[in-house]
Amino acid sequence: MNCDHARELLTAYVDSELDVLHCIEIEDHLATCDECSRVVKMQQSIHSAFQANSPIFQPPADLASRVTAQLTAGSPVIKTAPPKSWIAKPSTWIAAAAAIIFAVFAVREIPRPAAPGDLIAQEIFDSHLRSLQPGHLTDVESSDRHTVKPWFNGKVDFSPPVFDLTDEGFPLIGGRLESIEGHPVAALVYRRARHEISLYLWPDSEAISGATHVQQGYNMLQWNDRGFCWWLVSDLNLSELEQLESKLKAAR
Repeated sequence: MNCDHARELLTAYVDSELDVLHCIEIEDHLATCDECSRVVKMQQSIHSAFQANSPIFQPPADLASRVTAQLTAGSPVIKTAPPKSWIAKPSTWIAAAAAIIFAVFAVREIPRPAAPGDLIAQEIFDSHLRSLQPGHLTDVESSDRHTVKPWFNGKVDFSPPVFDLTDEGFPLIGGRLESIEGHPVAALVYRRARHEISLYLWPDSEAISGATHVQQGYNMLQWNDRGFCWWLVSDLNLSELEQLESKLKAAR
């Protein structure tokens, strides 16, 4: 099994939707492919995060008693008895009404599907947090853009623009390979004082541009330029992160 075939099945593998034969083929491939293994770990992390953060509705403890009281107090008087086949015990009607009311409450609690940009932002945020673990910040560590840029050859199907902004107060630290939406992307690493900054980019001129996200104290900026989609994420204050955005837009 090659990577292209495996990538088509990884999501189903993470969701336990594959048959035994395909599971074995995927696991054999993962044992020898670091990049696909990395994608699986990322998807498993996102899957776990969604499970942990999905809201679960808990009805009020007195809901059943309040429904019963309302139905008992407001039950209409039926003067003409319906056919026996239509007659139900009061407890049956009460149970049915309670089930309907509970369903209405539950539907109100179902979260709306996240917008695509929000899902990408979550992936990038999770990726940046993982990179802050010891030994994960860079795959290639260098302040020389002529070292960092060629490192991506053969690892991504595009040539990422790499700029050394040391003179601007944002020195280049290196780069690493990441996966967003199952596709390899370039991640460049900059530093401001003691703040690590991840810059993610990949070819995409049609994505919605100009988004700003704040998540758990981290600032995220997104824009489109030169046929690429750019994302910055860091715990650096928003003003200085916007300075880096401006310098990257001005760099040629």
